Amino acid sequence: MLASTNFAGLPAAPALQRLAQALAVLDAINSPDWEYRYFSYNPAWGEHEALLEMRDGEGDQLLILFRPEGCVINGFSHEIAPLPDKAQLTRGLPAAFHDFMFGEPVSSLGTTCCLWHTPALGWQTGTIADSDDGSADLLEMFDNDPATYAAWATEYYTDETDRKPITSAAVAPVYRHEVLTKAHVLALVDEAPDWSLLAADLQEIGYPYAFG
Repeated sequence: MLASTNFAGLPAAPALQRLAQALAVLDAINSPDWEYRYFSYNPAWGEHEALLEMRDGEGDQLLILFRPEGCVINGFSHEIAPLPDKAQLTRGLPAAFHDFMFGEPVSSLGTTCCLWHTPALGWQTGTIADSDDGSADLLEMFDNDPATYAAWATEYYTDETDRKPITSAAVAPVYRHEVLTKAHVLALVDEAPDWSLLAADLQEIGYPYAFG
């Protein structure tokens, strides 16, 4: 498990952004209905900004903003009460991330953990308490290991269904950012999706595909 004070399993910002796209693609394949997806990615969140959103449907949420300066992660775990002092969590936060962390939607969402990455200094946090901040569960998926997503998605998307398990071998090409083909998709799901709908999702995510 990762914690906000242990960044050993988190890739640097550029690799994390590629992973963010991959997770959004995998969820678009596994869940054609956006409402039920865990991960979504917007490559045009703002000028020179991209955003990953992770939501579990039970109140926990993670937002990752990517900018040329690096990235910042805002995590909210609904089980953490009272909320920690945000001024302490963001102590030392680079100015490039202030508008995001102190504006919307982060202000309304809340913050139980915050960490950021810059090329010069790597991963950093502000001042955090010794108590659990919910980051271990929120950051677990971002170890860049296809097996981690495969195990989670098999439980999340195939439990109590007739769908085949999702394997790390099927996930790996997407983690490598290979051009997505129909064969890649059908290695992940049993039935052919609406290819035009999936293509539209991939265009929004900014991920290459070839469904010819």
